Amino acid sequence: MLRLFDSHAHPNEDGFSPEERAQFIGKIDKAVENGDLSFINDIGFNLESSVMAAEHAKLYPWCHAVVGLHPHEADSYSDEQLEKIAELAKQPKVVAIGEIGLDFHYDNSDRDAQRYWFRRQIRLANELSMPIVIHERDAGGEVMEILKEEGAFDKARADRFPKRPGRLLADGSHEELPDARVLLHCFSGSAEFGRQYVELGATLSIAGPVTYKNARKTIEVAQQIPLEFLLVETDAPYLSPVPHRGEQNHPVNVIHTAAKVAEIKGIDIETVAEATRNNAKRFFGIE
Repeated sequence: MLRLFDSHAHPNEDGFSPEERAQFIGKIDKAVENGDLSFINDIGFNLESSVMAAEHAKLYPWCHAVVGLHPHEADSYSDEQLEKIAELAKQPKVVAIGEIGLDFHYDNSDRDAQRYWFRRQIRLANELSMPIVIHERDAGGEVMEILKEEGAFDKARADRFPKRPGRLLADGSHEELPDARVLLHCFSGSAEFGRQYVELGATLSIAGPVTYKNARKTIEVAQQIPLEFLLVETDAPYLSPVPHRGEQNHPVNVIHTAAKVAEIKGIDIETVAEATRNNAKRFFGIE
């Protein structure tokens, strides 16, 4: 039993009919029962989806919620919505603020509006001492700068969280590394950019594109970034990995991402499953 942890999925997807959502969730239930999956994070992308994620976390033992306002709808956000996100964040099994960030690829909202609400939500995560889940597309340098400017990598923030274990030392113990509890979801930057992030105390999540033939940068990230800094995810129902590319994605498919990471690193999938599960539980504070 691999008991994989899908760190980023959307059972709260707003395009699902009630029947489709029930089927999606039922398939997760079965995979957890079979031991293929252990936990899934249901990731909010606006107020409505964040409310649903928090409700799912109450209903399903395998579910934890992440609540936040995605950059795509930044033109429509308000102080009232952010206050409601803050209220949701205090509920049991709500484990992070996200997915938040910048998306300059689609530019569905004004860029200044995206920046404004990104900064506001980093400040909220800092106030609540909560992990942050980042969405970034075609805005890598600016996302990092805003995170730095808003204190996401400050020592004062990292000191609020337990240190994470690094490499094994000669005496059999592990070095202790700062953990800023900042997660780059579906990381698509270069290995060098990934190294800069982990040196700051961030964690990187690898998704289905690592299985694609043209995913050179993501393959290099999986190859060069140590396993202690990595999570795996599906972003279901999006980004289906090979051999399901072109189909609706589902958390059960995280096995294909984990298997590819194992192949790239030359280790067995059981090692990847255990390490990424433990990394995710530690990152999100899940017992």
